Amino acid sequence: MNYSSDTFYVEPLNFDDALNLNKLLVSNTEHFKRYLPKTLSENRTLESTKSYIFKRDGYMKSKLEYTFTIKDKHSKNIAGLIILKAIDWDKKKAELAYCIGKPFEGKGWMSEAIQATSRFAFQELKLEKLQIISHKSNMASIKVAVKNNFVWQKTLKEEFTPIGEAPLDMELYELFAQ
Repeated sequence: MNYSSDTFYVEPLNFDDALNLNKLLVSNTEHFKRYLPKTLSENRTLESTKSYIFKRDGYMKSKLEYTFTIKDKHSKNIAGLIILKAIDWDKKKAELAYCIGKPFEGKGWMSEAIQATSRFAFQELKLEKLQIISHKSNMASIKVAVKNNFVWQKTLKEEFTPIGEAPLDMELYELFAQ
């Protein structure tokens, strides 16, 4: 999937993104650490980021998971990631996970990028249901879900355990293909 707006573009994560991705994740460690501990742990060094990209490339080729970058059109820097994961081809559903660097928050980029990714998932991949799982305190993530017509379904009890914390209840939002 490729998508372009006036200010940013979305494209699949590729090998040339290693340094830029590592910079995004390292510079936003405090911002991302609670909900993205696994991604952060896989990107501590430039070498580990190269391994992360190699693994994600294999996942995309195997249709197990799709990782996309959101890039600033002016600087070409990676502003965020969108991951289409937990794909169940039999049930035709997947989960969307995403993050955006602190300097790029509040610009509407993530909402627009999620809309484009949802369109790709429904039209190209022929999925029928997308899910977003977020903590109730992550108002920015919930705003993205609601703005894209994802509907709250239920609270998932003790669904996610951040490092060094007790398990958290998470909120499930879903969007169905039309």
